[in-house]
Amino acid sequence: MRDLVAVIAEPNRRRLLELLVDGEQTVTGLSAHFESTRSAISQHLAVLVGTGLVEARKEGRFRYYRLIPEGMADLRASLDSFWTQELADLASARPPKQGEPAMPVDKSILVPLGPDETFALLTEPDRLRRWHTISARIDLRAGGDYRWTVIPGHTAAGKVVEAEPGRRLVLSWGWEEDDDLPPGASTVTITLQPAEGGTLVHLVHDGLTDAQATSHKEGWSHYLERLRAAAADGDAGADEWAASPDPMDRLSAAEASLAECQLVLRGINVSDGTASTPCSKFTVDDLIEHLLGSVSSLGSMAGADVVVPSDVPLEPRVATAAQQALEAWRRRGTEGTVTFGSGEMPASLAASILSVEFLVHAWDFAAATSQSLTPSDALSGYVLDRARELIAPSMRDGERFAAEAEIGPDADALERLVAFTGRSR
Repeated sequence: MRDLVAVIAEPNRRRLLELLVDGEQTVTGLSAHFESTRSAISQHLAVLVGTGLVEARKEGRFRYYRLIPEGMADLRASLDSFWTQELADLASARPPKQGEPAMPVDKSILVPLGPDETFALLTEPDRLRRWHTISARIDLRAGGDYRWTVIPGHTAAGKVVEAEPGRRLVLSWGWEEDDDLPPGASTVTITLQPAEGGTLVHLVHDGLTDAQATSHKEGWSHYLERLRAAAADGDAGADEWAASPDPMDRLSAAEASLAECQLVLRGINVSDGTASTPCSKFTVDDLIEHLLGSVSSLGSMAGADVVVPSDVPLEPRVATAAQQALEAWRRRGTEGTVTFGSGEMPASLAASILSVEFLVHAWDFAAATSQSLTPSDALSGYVLDRARELIAPSMRDGERFAAEAEIGPDADALERLVAFTGRSR
């Protein structure tokens, strides 16, 4: 019942229902009554159709929309029920506790790009990874869902409420595994306005308590500055908030290691494909295929059917596959056992392979292409502990792993990790 009330809480949708009282109309005719784009009105109509309030029929080149009497009866019942409950709640309401209500988080920033390019930075996974997320997926239509791993162990999720390219994005917002602010529990509204020098990005985040508003204000300040940097330079670079997960566990370490790997992959050129790597059998291109095979296999252990895109650059290929695998592992967890070949292995051990693969091969790619890799000592040390669990002496056959390389007493955690896997520059 409340779903219907939520649908018509949006004023443009209420206006559409009012206009359709006079009879069926095309989207072109309806759009004439709004300042919004025709695309935006089409999205609102799709929501109304999806909730059973409006139906569409096609005649020639045109699609006509009209009210569904049964749906409007359901809406009337929903409104009656809603207001009955609301009035009852108001009658019994206690004064709010101090700090419970909160003003919305309200932030604005000027980015040096046009509205369309800015909208792409806000919505396209390949661009989101350059300033805001480790991994991301989004179904960019009204009612579509999204899932963004912002920092290791912290994933925002919800629904797309509105999406007007170049103008406006509205998301329901919350966090997985957060009972106080679960997915979809608050609302983020971003509007874009052309301005001298670029685009003014105005963000409003409401539906938060005082404590939530305080933490989200800090978060949005951090990431909007990174948005400006990505708009100016193409990439905001490493996010210090993602460097040392807290708490550090097998999956958060995998996400942090993926962030390090993706940063290196974005620095690889097509011409680097034939370069040799510290893995003597592999060129850069060979090692990419090896990594994708590992990610797909590990994802399947958690129930994912990983789809690896083709004809895209290296970083999006790995990032897209890794997003599917890590989401499956987050859904499954690391308890029990998983199928491994013809037998089984502890799920926790299988999940540990992800961080070792991402971080060690990030070092391989960096060494092959003369890039730097600077993960935190906390992350490198944790992944080294996982590598010690995984690499048995019998595996050092020169085919899978070489003998542990010698290093000096002042070696940092990353140097100790790569040496343990038998690598040296």
